[in-house]
Amino acid sequence: MTAFSYSGEIDDVYQSSSEKIIQTCLNNDEGFERLAELCDTFGPRFTGSQNLEDAIDWLLEKMEKDGLSNVHGEKVRVPRWIRGNESLELIEPFAKDMHILGLGGSIGTPKKGIRGDVFCVNSFEDLEANADQAKGKIVLFNVPFTTYGKTVQYRYGGASAAAKAGAIASLVRSIGPFSMNTPHTGGMYYEEGIKKIPHAAITLEDAKMFQRIQDRGGKVTVKLKMDGHFIPDGWSRNVIGELPGSEFPEEVVVMGGHIDSWDVGQGAMDDGGGCVAAWEALRIIKELGLKPKRTIRVVMWTNEENGTRGGNAYRDNHMDNLKNHILAIESDGGVFSPEGFGFTGSDEARVMVKEIASLLEPIGSNFIGDSGGGADIGPIMNEGVPGMGLKVDGSKYFWYHHTNADAIDKLDKDEFNRCVASMAVMAFVVADLDKRLPR
Repeated sequence: MTAFSYSGEIDDVYQSSSEKIIQTCLNNDEGFERLAELCDTFGPRFTGSQNLEDAIDWLLEKMEKDGLSNVHGEKVRVPRWIRGNESLELIEPFAKDMHILGLGGSIGTPKKGIRGDVFCVNSFEDLEANADQAKGKIVLFNVPFTTYGKTVQYRYGGASAAAKAGAIASLVRSIGPFSMNTPHTGGMYYEEGIKKIPHAAITLEDAKMFQRIQDRGGKVTVKLKMDGHFIPDGWSRNVIGELPGSEFPEEVVVMGGHIDSWDVGQGAMDDGGGCVAAWEALRIIKELGLKPKRTIRVVMWTNEENGTRGGNAYRDNHMDNLKNHILAIESDGGVFSPEGFGFTGSDEARVMVKEIASLLEPIGSNFIGDSGGGADIGPIMNEGVPGMGLKVDGSKYFWYHHTNADAIDKLDKDEFNRCVASMAVMAFVVADLDKRLPR
């Protein structure tokens, strides 16, 4: 490959504009206040809920007032799972009402609930080796958190694995490294042809207690009640607003996050923060009077958490123009202290992106990792669009992920503003370069 450098243009043209963007972002209160208002006004924004649709109406109204262009919602057909009431009662060795969260997509129990003894396993292999002991019991996957990718398989596939062993229900130790009696919800699936059994998450504290009792030779008996069920699909919307390009308006840089959340907490970091950061980045670019050559489009995708239908619908609705999607940037890892971006694209594009990232060195977010993307931009990346994911300090993300603790108080305004600045600089420069990012 021929060596390529864009540093001359970046140094000469974009140093000043990037400094203005960064300083404006760092001195800004509006974005964080809007995120707090979103969280406090609408609460959790679960797919199919009125909360979500009311939040979308509010966002569209605010984006119109900001003077963004092409503000609209694109309709998406979405699944609707209802949690209903749920409880887990410890009967033996002592009486206790336990904190649980049913996993998204789980069936419910019979109205009277399911009473049974708990059998703890530490892996799928452990379950298979001891399947005779699991039959007729409630299996608990007590698997310590290592990485999300490795541990989440017990949430996704635990119910079917337990059912194959003859279990009457399944529980999973919440997928996270830390707990203050806070269970984590999230998606799960049933394997085709395997009996469906109820599936719920319990706290780290209770999972460890059950294991200790079992290791001593004791017995744990519980009663599980869950109302989880699906109702017919409904409609939601992807939220869209733009700053039109001055020279190549048909060429688009997309950035955003997912506006839906689980039905607990406020969805502040997952992913209200990513949505509002992208929106605020675009608002500040416009406020500064910067006019990129290409269009910058903010998208807040719907239904990421339990279906990813928003990302798929965006791909389908914009398939004819994906060849002109220059870059897609997603923020879905929390808006904690930013470190840079992961990038997936051509070698030549990577060189350009790294040089753009050098503009972010003053705020410490100039790292470019080997790969990047996200669940919502995945569908268009599969069609060839280069992708980026905002990388942040993730040391506490899974403390709060999919729990009632995902609330605005866990976030820091200055860290949020640096996320806004990182996305704004990257999106603006990519959109304004004379040479489009090569594939």
